[in-house]
Amino acid sequence: MGSTKNRNRKPWRNALTTGIGTFFLALSLGYLSQTFIGRLASFLVSFILLVVIILIGIAFDILGIAVAAALEPPLHARAARKVEGAREALWLLRNADRVASFANDVVGDVCATLSGAIGASILFRLVGGSAQDIWISTAMTATISGLTVGGKALGKSFALREANEIVFWVGRILYFLERLTGRSLIPINNTRRKGRSS
Repeated sequence: MGSTKNRNRKPWRNALTTGIGTFFLALSLGYLSQTFIGRLASFLVSFILLVVIILIGIAFDILGIAVAAALEPPLHARAARKVEGAREALWLLRNADRVASFANDVVGDVCATLSGAIGASILFRLVGGSAQDIWISTAMTATISGLTVGGKALGKSFALREANEIVFWVGRILYFLERLTGRSLIPINNTRRKGRSS
């Protein structure tokens, strides 16, 4: 009975933690980006930052789809041969729900918020806050939305087609980051779960 209550409570707790974490992450990153753009960055740097944030959102969306679509057996084979990054990739698959939620919801929403805020800052620089430029404002919003949605649509087919390779290469990145920092970024020893064989 107690375990059933804990299972019912866990999704709510995860959702609440994710929502609060996303709020404060978006708030802090939004403030920092606005400060950076307003005081330090040139128009070109602001535009490059906007493109980078859109690309980050697309990349994490690809990861979220890939971990949901990938299969464990090919990665088991690589882990058995002690291929660098294979164990980290298995951890990603065995925690696919959390990884996908973080990649698609947290990072995706934060990137969407930031790209909108940076787009507004770029627009303000272009038109100086004049009310006559509603068409420019609309075009900026449409461009950001088009790039984001179009990029994610293109990335989705790639993620489904190359799911295992994407997860493996993200695992390799985690592996090399761990080697570089000397810290364990993920609890690899606590990854026991039934494998997905089909």
